[in-house]
Amino acid sequence: MLDELDRALVHALRIDGRAPFSRIAAVLDVSPQTVARRYRRLRAEAGLRVVGLAEAHRAGRVQWLVRLTTAPHTAQSLAQALVRRGDTAWVKLTSGGTEITAVVETAPGPEAHTLLLRDIPRTASVTAVSAHCVLHTYRGGPSVWPGSTEALSEEQQARLRPTPETAASTGAGRTGGELDESDRALLGALHRDGRTALGELAAATGRTPATVARRLAELRADGTVFLDLEIDPRLLGAGLQALLWMTVAPAHLDRVGQALATHRELAFVAATTGPSNLAATALCTDPADLHRYLTQRLGAVPEITALESAPILQTLKSAGPVPAHPPAVRPPVVRPTAVHRAPHARTG
Repeated sequence: MLDELDRALVHALRIDGRAPFSRIAAVLDVSPQTVARRYRRLRAEAGLRVVGLAEAHRAGRVQWLVRLTTAPHTAQSLAQALVRRGDTAWVKLTSGGTEITAVVETAPGPEAHTLLLRDIPRTASVTAVSAHCVLHTYRGGPSVWPGSTEALSEEQQARLRPTPETAASTGAGRTGGELDESDRALLGALHRDGRTALGELAAATGRTPATVARRLAELRADGTVFLDLEIDPRLLGAGLQALLWMTVAPAHLDRVGQALATHRELAFVAATTGPSNLAATALCTDPADLHRYLTQRLGAVPEITALESAPILQTLKSAGPVPAHPPAVRPPVVRPTAVHRAPHARTG
């Protein structure tokens, strides 16, 4: 279980995934050694990882939500094949283990759509496939699920927020969106571990540590790069996760999407192509909690004319690449509680 200090550390890393342990420790009123020890334990036991990601539009990428229906005996092997690909993220098994949902990123143009146009149709075990282009993300990416950001006070959050360096202040004279090969090498290193030290980032990019620090500040300041945090949501009280596919009249789509982005239960909300033109991920405590959300909150939105829900049975891949030897995450025993105050000093 996550205690107050664990939740506070998760919240701090949500605010700035590269914040030094010394700064986090000062805000949480504990020692840097305690923060480092808790971080290592959460990495080993809770799947905690900071991942650096490029904002798809700024990086010239297109995101797709791909749904595959397959025979039960082939679902796991096909899902693992998707996990191993470098262009996939958020690979999930849903609907009794016969449906796979994944996020696929492609370059613009049909020649880049290898997975969508060639690889999947050649897989005989796939009985149905649909691909929904993500048109606009209302929650997700840089905006996170509120359930992971309830441990720190406003004053503590302000102390942890990084002060963006602009291109003008660094003298670089470039905008973050102009990516070159060194930038892509930097993104690759951050994708594997968002807390990679500047010296290692410098070695990966062929730049000096000072240049890497300036460039990373530029990319983060203009939103080209952001830091995501992976952790088992069950440890934060989300005992049941579900994908939601909704149909909304186009005239109301933007307003409904913005409204749903304020719902605490939703970690992801996006407008997509297709008959189900609004997709979301719900994080609830249990089936009864999901039922209340579907019937009371979503049921009160008349513009939603159709709704399909699919429980997530297993997440095989999150935002970052799957390590060769992933840590063994212990199954949590969830006692959902909301923490709204800062922890007191402690030794670990």
